[in-house]
Amino acid sequence: MFSEAFRIASQFTRPVVVLTRSGTGKVSATCGTFMILNREGWIITVAHLWQSYFLYKQQQTKKENDPEKKIENHSFWWGGDGKSLKDIKPFPESDLVVGRLDPFDPSEIMEYPVFVTPEEMSIGTSLCRVGYPFSRIRASFDKKNSRFLMDSKSLPSLYPIEGIYTRTVVAPAFKEAKTIAKFIETSSPGLLGQSGGPIVDMKGKVWAIQSRTVHLPLGFSPKLRRGGKEIEENQFLNAGWGVHIEEIIEALRYTNKLK
Repeated sequence: MFSEAFRIASQFTRPVVVLTRSGTGKVSATCGTFMILNREGWIITVAHLWQSYFLYKQQQTKKENDPEKKIENHSFWWGGDGKSLKDIKPFPESDLVVGRLDPFDPSEIMEYPVFVTPEEMSIGTSLCRVGYPFSRIRASFDKKNSRFLMDSKSLPSLYPIEGIYTRTVVAPAFKEAKTIAKFIETSSPGLLGQSGGPIVDMKGKVWAIQSRTVHLPLGFSPKLRRGGKEIEENQFLNAGWGVHIEEIIEALRYTNKLK
């Protein structure tokens, strides 16, 4: 049902790897997703993938003495070696970031995203979320050359998961947000590694950008015996929230200003 949508989305959906090295020398590599928007190399992804970067920058001015909490080195890998992001503009209240890849070869992309209009959105529509979950990226740090190294065999693969559009939700993008934003909810959860990836319909049109997974209580808690003890297990529906197209349009206006 989503084979054509997956083919289209795979043209402009790429992995971003966030690499950190702590004061103890521990290297971590987490994966997210971004979309390439146009021939100028503009991309869009979610702002929460940048949390470690913002913390890293804060620690440059405010000394962190705990080596386990300190981020000694930080880097992004934008779907290919030697690529960086320019003209970065965060929209944290919508959990979005836009920027421009440099260098960028437009011949790499055969199809760019087409976005749905709010008038086309109808509750109950089948949707597909695309991104890079189930990644176990092996990375190390080369002290001599001060750079991260990744095992190419451990890089992630594109993976889809289906669901339906259940409702529109208005909520803060993060706990301390001063304003609220619009999200679409889907009946399936977003998987770790799919944050920043597109949520598309069967025609491949982008409806939203995966932001987070929420856990909705179902209202019943069966009691089970485990290890000789009776325990109560709360039941939840895991649903995905994607940044609504109206929020995305606001972010895209910034890229148009800089063309």
